[in-house]
Amino acid sequence: MLKLEPRPQTSRLWSYGSPVLALFITVLIGVALFMALGKDPVKGLEMFFWEPVKSSYALGELMVKATPLLIIALGLAVCFRSNVWNIGAEGQFIIGAICAGGVALLADKETGRWIVLAVILAGVLGGMVWAGITALLRDRFNANEILVSLMLVYVAIQLLYFLVYGPFKDPAGYNFPQSRTFDAVTQIPRLMSGSRVSIGLLIALGCSAALWIYLFRTRAGFAQQVGGLAPDAARYAGFSSRKALWVALLTSGGAAGLAGALEVAGPIGQLTPYVPAGYGFAAIIVAFVGRLHPVGMVFSAVLMSMFYIGGELAQSRLGLPKSITGVFQGLLLFTLLACDTLIAYRVKFIPGAK
Repeated sequence: MLKLEPRPQTSRLWSYGSPVLALFITVLIGVALFMALGKDPVKGLEMFFWEPVKSSYALGELMVKATPLLIIALGLAVCFRSNVWNIGAEGQFIIGAICAGGVALLADKETGRWIVLAVILAGVLGGMVWAGITALLRDRFNANEILVSLMLVYVAIQLLYFLVYGPFKDPAGYNFPQSRTFDAVTQIPRLMSGSRVSIGLLIALGCSAALWIYLFRTRAGFAQQVGGLAPDAARYAGFSSRKALWVALLTSGGAAGLAGALEVAGPIGQLTPYVPAGYGFAAIIVAFVGRLHPVGMVFSAVLMSMFYIGGELAQSRLGLPKSITGVFQGLLLFTLLACDTLIAYRVKFIPGAK
């Protein structure tokens, strides 16, 4: 019989090296997968790890993908460090996009550039309100935040469909389910001409720095983590576990809403049924691969965006199914979980046991 036995002491080096080992194992499994599908594994790996970085344009597109992933992951890290399991960031992302899009559609020829701030603020508030529903139900009725936040994702998707097929539908759009293209005045400013990279990238990096300071250099950040992980100890120290719940979910929801606003008022430029891109779910992997640390999540967001772009290229150039992106994301998560388990526990064989 095999049994997992806790190790006396966990290696610090292995703990930080676990994501790298998980990536290496993912690559090996990916090679086997390409071979099983009858594809050249070198070409396959090239789609995922070379094509997204081989030119300045490719690097720009990589940053476009990484920006929403990083922003959402930063918010989720606050939740997970507080022992609050927000699995509904995708829904908060969608609601943020809807609210930002609604404000953008109000613009006309007389509107000034100030509306960009209104668009971003609307997205943040929309995400916070949507996450606040989960916080309210958990706080008042002790509802499970995992189920509530996850189910609200599907409510948000249906609300988006209702709007793009109904009130927000472009009357001059040849009956396509989409809003009209937002006016140029509402567009998120880009960092450079010829690239789709916007100031959202700077906002994401600024949020990373702010989160690092908050978590590791302020009393409020310490209280936030203690309030979620050890409510009894928090109460004894004068910290509020209830406040930790609300702060975690509102921060996470606001971050997801911000990502949604930057996405629709940036690269997309309108509301469509394809706004849900899975960023809210992929950001969970980004957060854990990055060890819930702001610096680690910067690198893991770039890696996950490589998987997104690599999956799209593998679909168009190698004829692989679109689901190959999700396969690589799932492989990375499960190999990381396996590595973490084997780092913290050792497998022991007990002869004769049943």
